[in-house]
Amino acid sequence: MPQFTYQAYDEDGKIKKGNLEAASSSGALEQLQAQGLVVVEVKQIARTAARRGTERELSLEMQALFCRSLASYLKSGLPLSDALRLLSRQAAGKRLSEIYSFLLEEVQGGKKLSRAVEDIGVFRDSLRRVVESGEQSGNLVSVLEQLAGQFRVEVRLRRRVRSALTYPLVMMVIGAGVVTFLIGFVVPRLSALFQEIGQSLPLITRILIFISRSVKMMLLPGLVFLLILMFIQRRRKKKKGFFFRNIRRMIDISVISSQIATLLDSGIPLVQALKMSATLDPEPEKWTEVADLVKKGYRFDQALMKTGTFPEDMIYIVRVGEMGGDLSESLRQLSENYWEICENRMERLANLVEPLMVLALGVIVGFVVMAILLPIFDISSLVR
Repeated sequence: MPQFTYQAYDEDGKIKKGNLEAASSSGALEQLQAQGLVVVEVKQIARTAARRGTERELSLEMQALFCRSLASYLKSGLPLSDALRLLSRQAAGKRLSEIYSFLLEEVQGGKKLSRAVEDIGVFRDSLRRVVESGEQSGNLVSVLEQLAGQFRVEVRLRRRVRSALTYPLVMMVIGAGVVTFLIGFVVPRLSALFQEIGQSLPLITRILIFISRSVKMMLLPGLVFLLILMFIQRRRKKKKGFFFRNIRRMIDISVISSQIATLLDSGIPLVQALKMSATLDPEPEKWTEVADLVKKGYRFDQALMKTGTFPEDMIYIVRVGEMGGDLSESLRQLSENYWEICENRMERLANLVEPLMVLALGVIVGFVVMAILLPIFDISSLVR
């Protein structure tokens, strides 16, 4: 709960100062008056900067757990403040407990949960938007459950990619170490030996020596370029997500379609549902354009077609659902189909990366080994 500092006079007319916890300043005032004190001043103690959004973002697993746990408590009938209080007490770790306590204080202080989530700054922006739409539609439990499911799917995709890349990355590190040793230690000595005996090096070995010298010359500029590239890529990831463009686009459509379906089931009109869900997309203006077209009298599928930015299969599924009078179910089915497609594509990508990386590593190591062995064979022929 929020902390307050106060100044007050007791029955003997003596000034008293101290701190206390209360849900709000009025609550603190009532507590002090109940003790027979004449309150002069009550001020809320400012929170530290660490609790105002400067912390690093929570892991996706923790955000999924938050959504799932909060939805479970709310579904059982607990008020939001009680649900957050239970989360803060059951949190695994001090940091997580402090985050939940911050949300509890903000909610008890009169803020909406979506605003509190935004202020703490450790959750995804999409989570804040989903919570906001759930508060507006009165269907917070449902949207939290759906978001938790989407986060779990994303976590599974990430784990599959990491699992598929672990073996190739280990092999690459080992191979890089071997190649570095050969280029930095063996090749220079072979080169010096051949110069002493007046024997020219094979072409493949000369190429390897040239590459080795070039790498040494470009090492520092290359590291600087790599750091700049990583910085740019990190900035791009913050804006566009973590998948390739087509997969990212399908995931956005899946998330928004599911959200629109939930809002429609909650009784929200289509135009309003489109505008509320638009914030979940990195490019919300295209959904706002669709909402404006629907408001002008276009059918949903016609509005999607007129913008020219949505896939044909989505337009067809929306048309079927709209004509059949079950648009929300069609959108939900579209969301599930797109999730499954994205999951399959990422799985194929992970399965393809492993052999490609091993093959590339084999080619590099083979090239270095051949460049080293050929001079050795030449020396053997000279000795004979």
